[in-house]
Formats: sequence, C-alpha cells, structure tokens
Amino acid sequence: MRRLRVLLLIHHYLVPPDDVSGIETDTAPWRTEYDVLNTLRDDLKHEVRVLGIADELTPIKQAAEEFKPHIVFNLLEAFHEVGTYDQNVVSYLELLRLSYTGCNPRGMILARDKALSKKLLQYHRISAPDFAVAYRRKKFKLPKRMTYPVIVKSLTQEASIGISQASVVEDERRMLERIQFIHESIHTEAIVEQYIEGRELYCAIVGNERLQVFPVWEMFFQKMTDRQHRIATSRVKWSSSYQEKAGIMTGVAEALTEGLQERIPTMCKRVYRALQLSGYARIDMRTDAQGRVWVIEANPNPQIARGEDFARSADMSDVDYPALIQRILRAGLRWEPEKNG
Repeated sequence: MRRLRVLLLIHHYLVPPDDVSGIETDTAPWRTEYDVLNTLRDDLKHEVRVLGIADELTPIKQAAEEFKPHIVFNLLEAFHEVGTYDQNVVSYLELLRLSYTGCNPRGMILARDKALSKKLLQYHRISAPDFAVAYRRKKFKLPKRMTYPVIVKSLTQEASIGISQASVVEDERRMLERIQFIHESIHTEAIVEQYIEGRELYCAIVGNERLQVFPVWEMFFQKMTDRQHRIATSRVKWSSSYQEKAGIMTGVAEALTEGLQERIPTMCKRVYRALQLSGYARIDMRTDAQGRVWVIEANPNPQIARGEDFARSADMSDVDYPALIQRILRAGLRWEPEKNG
C-alpha cells in the first residue's frame, strides 16, 4: 500500500487535542475526526496534516502548496456555519486540482434539495413519496393528489434537523403550524411528503462507477408506544438517553424477503447513479405494509465514525474500519472531475 500525504480538512472547533488522556473519545464532539485521523496515521501509516477550517479558504491553498498532498480527506459539513456551502468548498478543491474524498459538488447539490432529488428519482421510475414544497411568504395548500398523514421537513437541512414526532400531521391546521415552525426556526423552505408507515431502512455505499453496497441496515424502535411514529427524529439520532429510554437501536435488517434482499441494493445503486453521487453515501428508505420500498433521501458524506452505522455495516461485509477508510481514499483518488463534471 502506497504511503500518501493526506490533508485532513475539519472544522476548526473539532480539531482533536494532541493529548486525549482522561477524555472519553467515544462521546467527544470530535469523535469522527479523531477516528479518521488516527486510522490514517497509525493504522494505514499515511502522512497526515490536520487543517482546521473556519471561514477562510486561503489556508487550504497555502497548505496545498506547502504540503503537496496526494489527496484531501474532507470532513467539512458546512462552511462559515452554513450547511449548503459545503459543496462550494469541494468546488474550490476541484479548482485547485486537488483529489478529495467524499461526494462531488453536483451530487451534493442534487441530493441536498429533497424536492429536486425526488423529481430525479421519479423520472428514473424509482419509488419516492409524493411531495409538495411550502415556500416562505407563500400560502400553501396540500395538493388534491396527496392525503393525510404527511410529514413536514426542511427542504435542505440534513441530520434530521427540525424533525420530531410533531412532524407527522393528520390535518391541515397541524400541517400549517409545522410548516411555519420550519420557516421560522430552521429558516428554510419546507417539504411536505406523503408519510410512509413502515420500517426505517438504510444502505451504505462506497465507490464511483463501481459501487459496493453494504448490508441493508434497519433502525429498531423497541419500546415506543403504538401512538408514536417510528421515524428517525433529531432526538432518535442524537440523544443517547432518549435512545436508551425508547429502545432505539440499529443493526442488520431482519426478516427481509429474498426479493427485497436482492431488490434493495440494486435500487440503491440506481439512486446513487441517478443523483450523480461519488465517494460514499447512505440511502434512506422505508418499506410499507405491502413490502414496497420507498426512497426517502440520499445522504452524501454520512457519519463515518468508528462503530457508527456506516462502519458497522461495512464490517458486516468483512471491511474493517481501516479498510473502509482506505476504500474512501481510493475512491477519491480515482474520481476525475474533468470526466464526470
């Protein structure tokens, strides 16, 4: 394995300390950055330079000129604290002719806009819930083709921001209240989707043209009442105390029919290609009572901390954590913006 010079791009407030003695690294806010850094440097023996980014791009150019990296390992999820600016950083890397890990700018833009991505999926005859966009300062009425219940979410925010049990609504009054909440609290447009009652499934994918799909993953809700919706709310994803209280856990999807076992990975590859993704991504789905699979959204550059869902699903395919990080590097080195732009 060739030793690489890797420039590790992370948020300036998530730079891991040099001395982690007495710190629970598994729960630290810089857990992912710590795991990736140590795996690159200690397990894979690459030469790594850490660069914390705040609100300037010039340090990237300076580091590139001084360090001459073979590749940039990009862990930025925003720029200047604006999530939708993350694709602009990647565009800057391309302008500097730097190889990088993760998704290309076009794929990030297509996947982030939930309405645009659903239009593309429907064009490719991939099942996605019906939807309508509720714009700020415009009156909204649910289209006649849609029926309650619906789920109201941010059009562009990721990581379940703004999603709670109250997001699933049964009537117009609650729908309009939730739309107003998204507009005023999240400061984005809202998307109103047909709610799919069923199982919450995920698929992790690595690659560009040649894709590897890891085992189908599922979120289990073991202690939730029948009155609660089994959805990945913000608390479900990020609150460990709530996860324990509600019996939230994830693992390999159970009792999938043979047809679904074959159909889901194939569908996820189609989604990945339809949205022009690259590097690595997670496809989120739900299955209804009839066994039909609905694609909810695609998430480029998902969480890749050691022991999290993406890494655990890779491990089920005998791809341990160092091997996963190396595959992400390899995909980045093989991505050619001039050919795929």
